[in-house]
This record gives sequence, structure tokens and C-alpha cells, in this order.
Amino acid sequence: MKKLYPSLRDYLLIVIGALIQAIGLRLFLIPANLASGGVSGVAQLINHITNWPIGLMVLIGNIPLFVLGWRFLGGQKFVFRTAVAVATFSFFIDALIYFLPSEGITDDILLNSLYGAVISGIGFGIVYRGQGTSGGSDILARILNRWRGIPISQSYLMVDSAVILAAGFIFGWKEALYALITLYVSGVVTETTVEGRGLVRTVLIITSEPEAVSGQIMNILDRGVTLLPAKGAYTGEERTMLYCVVNRAETIRIKHIVSEADPHAFMVVGQAHEALGEGFHPLRESE
Repeated sequence: MKKLYPSLRDYLLIVIGALIQAIGLRLFLIPANLASGGVSGVAQLINHITNWPIGLMVLIGNIPLFVLGWRFLGGQKFVFRTAVAVATFSFFIDALIYFLPSEGITDDILLNSLYGAVISGIGFGIVYRGQGTSGGSDILARILNRWRGIPISQSYLMVDSAVILAAGFIFGWKEALYALITLYVSGVVTETTVEGRGLVRTVLIITSEPEAVSGQIMNILDRGVTLLPAKGAYTGEERTMLYCVVNRAETIRIKHIVSEADPHAFMVVGQAHEALGEGFHPLRESE
């Protein structure tokens, strides 16, 4: 049962994420003629012209993309999870028309754009956390993200540009411009959902007073510090580099601590998406 639980949890996340995506699409994006990008965006355009069911078009359009997913994103495991995501997403899109108002809940295109982006982005992120995709441009976006390290939000913009261009001719350019905003916000929300809310700051400090600086950090902030030997390439001087991870609220405090302990220290503050282990979130293999 312990071995089955992670897979069952993943598939549950995929189904929930697909439902949330479909709600965002059906309740906000479709009524406002905002192309959602990828295969679902193409399906919206086809539906506008032919009145064919959007969910069915999404399902048909994703079939050839499974081949790419099999080759580049995990083979059999990928195909099963993506098949579940696409099938449930397609089903929910066409089924929700009987439960949600076809005209949406607002005629304000800005509200539709933003709320559609946030809700869809949360759905995308939950599907990703279940180690699946929603097919379509998600497949191409994840390939770019995995192979080239391009952030998911930027990948969406690159992959979905052609759909937005087509939407401009069919829905109108105002709708296309709002759809571009929707895609960007959706990508950012997706990234945040996948990576969690645990953004932290990584701090590198090069100092000639390592004991004083590290002691103050440990005493005042109660954060661990790692000491690393370093040598200046230009001066040839031996220094000690301190590495520390703090949360966002502690960034200002650690700057004051370092400036008081060693005013001549060199300090770099970076950003990490998540910290796992003592003092932060527990490190669990299943996550």
C-alpha cells in the first residue's frame, strides 16, 4: 500500500488539476473569447467557427503529441499520466457546460483574463505536481524547461504565440492582447504552484571575520552557517566564505548583522525556490 500511495496521490492530483483547469476555461476564458493557448486554444478557435465540442477537439488534437511525450518526457509513465490528464480535462470541459453558466459570471474582459489565468494556472500546477501534463503546449513547454532550463512561464509564451496570433484574426486583437496577459499570468501562477510558496534567500559572505559574523548569525537569527575556504584570485589572500539560507523576512536583518560584524565583508544575496531540511520544510523523498 505504501508503494501504491504516491501513484494514487499523483493521479488524484492530476484529476483535481484537470477539473480546476476546465473550470477556469469554461467559466472565464471561453465566455470572453480569450484563447487559452496550445491545443485547447486551437480547440476554442475551431469551436468558434464550427461549433464542434471543445473538449473533443482537445482530445483529438493531443493524440499526436503523445508521441513527443513518450520520446522526451518519461515514456510509458508519462503517457499514462498525460492520458489521464487530457481525458479528464476534455471530459470536464464538455461536461461543465451543463453545470456552469455559458455566459460566465462577468462580462468584464479584464476580470475574465485575470481570474481565468489564476484558476487555470493553479490547475496546471497541480497537474504538474502529480508528475503529469495537460498535453498540448504543456508537452513542448516542459521539453524546453527540462532541456534548456527555460522557465515555464517563458516557455508558454514561446509555444503559444502562433495561437494568440490566430486568435487575433478570429476573436479580435483586443481579445488576443488580453489572452497574452492571461498566458503570462497563468504561467507565473503555474510556476508558483509547482515550486510552492517557500521562496528563500541564499547568502554568500566573504569575510576576514568568519567567527564573528557566523556567531552573530547563529545567535540572532538561529540559522546554520557553512564555512568554506576561499582565496582571492587577484590578491591571493586567504578568506573564509560563509553560506547561509534565510527566509525573506530575515534578509534585512542578516545585512545589518554582517555590516556590524565586518563592514568590509563582501556579500551576495540570491534567491532559491525552496529550502528543505532543518529549519525549513521537512525533506521527504515522496515530494
